[in-house]
Amino acid sequence: MTILNRTKEVAKLRGISLTETAIKAGLAEKSIYSWDRSTPKADNLQKVADVLHVSTDYLLGRTDEMNATSSDKKVADILDDETILAFDGMEIAEEDKEKLREYARFIIEQRQRGNK
Repeated sequence: MTILNRTKEVAKLRGISLTETAIKAGLAEKSIYSWDRSTPKADNLQKVADVLHVSTDYLLGRTDEMNATSSDKKVADILDDETILAFDGMEIAEEDKEKLREYARFIIEQRQRGNK
């Protein structure tokens, strides 16, 4: 998988477009699209990785671990049925998990429509 494909995949997972990703990273709006023709500068790759909350190694295809191991933050995909959701150390009931997933889907849909 190419750098561009991995970046697209993660941006979609995060509910933002490549254009939004580039803007948040302080890059030109369409700059990420050129990554299929040329390798991005290291600092630009890092900026995009930071926006997407993944490691540069993940975007480069060096690892399948999305998050940098040096980060103290734990990131889990709430829409992943395999993710164990808990609050205050206690697992959340399955019916409540589904309600949370429904709300997450709603938020993602709103972002995709441009209704932030």
